[in-house]
Amino acid sequence: MPTIKTLGIACLCALLSACASTTNNSVSGVQRSQLLLLPSATVDKMSAQSYTQTLQDAQKNHTLNADKALLNRVTTISHRLIAQVGVFRPDATKWKWEINVEKNDQLNAYCMPGGKIMVFSGLAEKLNATDDELAAVIGHEISHALREHGRERMSQAYVQQFGLQALAAYIGGTAGNMAAQGASMGSQLFFSLPNGREQEREADRIGLELAARAGYNPEAAVSLWKKMMAANKEAPPEFLSTHPSSENRIKDLQALVPKVMPLYLAAKGK
Repeated sequence: MPTIKTLGIACLCALLSACASTTNNSVSGVQRSQLLLLPSATVDKMSAQSYTQTLQDAQKNHTLNADKALLNRVTTISHRLIAQVGVFRPDATKWKWEINVEKNDQLNAYCMPGGKIMVFSGLAEKLNATDDELAAVIGHEISHALREHGRERMSQAYVQQFGLQALAAYIGGTAGNMAAQGASMGSQLFFSLPNGREQEREADRIGLELAARAGYNPEAAVSLWKKMMAANKEAPPEFLSTHPSSENRIKDLQALVPKVMPLYLAAKGK
């Protein structure tokens, strides 16, 4: 039987070994250490399974990639953004990226762990979004995947649900057990656990830089968020329900635009 002291040391080691920054430091200045306890392979597998089910459901409802012109727009924009992900993490260039559009009036989009992108048609149709504005949204969502915010949220939920002894078990060689328990929590955690404010700030900052490097005007992020908030003044659009937005957020973006503008101008000059 392990002693309390042994468990405590194991827990501390688990926490220390699980804390790291998932992305390289860059112009956006994001370098926070994250708790990444669940194995990335487990989270990516959960993500792929959930994404496949989503595609199957949309296919049955005849809402998957129904607008070919919009699909082409989203695909072109996404590929330009994906071409720049190596700046933040080289391994992401080898992810099995997927890009799809669902016919849905919600102002929503997401990028699941491992690079599974979904954009709802309402973003383009209801907001009359430009390519630069769509790039701002997709870049923001890709940034969540690059930072592994979904894995981070799931790891935090795991610790809260199973406690410190689970951390000790992880160090003790039962990682497979832990992975199975983590998977049993279900991919719904990706959607049900909202991003924290710090995660949103990180996605805003990296997303802005990502779009600029891809040759999309970073100023479009500001106009996009303003459109989002104006879409429904009494209640936030679905996209913003777990994406806290405020005047401070707009100010933060505006402050970062001059820093990434040279990247945009360089990309446009190529």
